[in-house]
Amino acid sequence: MRSKTRLFAAAAVAAVIGLTAACSGAQSTEAPAQNAAATIVDVRTASEYAEGHLQGAINIDVQGSDFAQRIESLDTGAAYRVYCRSGNRSAQAAAAMKQAGLTKVEDLGGISQAASATGLPVVKG
Repeated sequence: MRSKTRLFAAAAVAAVIGLTAACSGAQSTEAPAQNAAATIVDVRTASEYAEGHLQGAINIDVQGSDFAQRIESLDTGAAYRVYCRSGNRSAQAAAAMKQAGLTKVEDLGGISQAASATGLPVVKG
């Protein structure tokens, strides 16, 4: 229950501070305006996330045992932009999120592509 509360809090904070991003050549099925206030989701492991992640991103490990449970608790009406290290895991995560009923999901690919597409800096911690 605590992880759900933290996840919702992180998503709310991300929405409030208005994470904006210009939609570039990333793999998107949504119009650019729909991605303007999307929640950024890092689907790598917690240790990879700690080594460096996009500022404001939340961490939901696609290979974690609780991945399905965590994405099922997300707001189906919200927009999400996902990334990983190279793009493989983000593609898997985006597909799983869409299967779970999330309709506004954009796969940003690897962290370098994601940083370029969003204009967000990579931060540690």
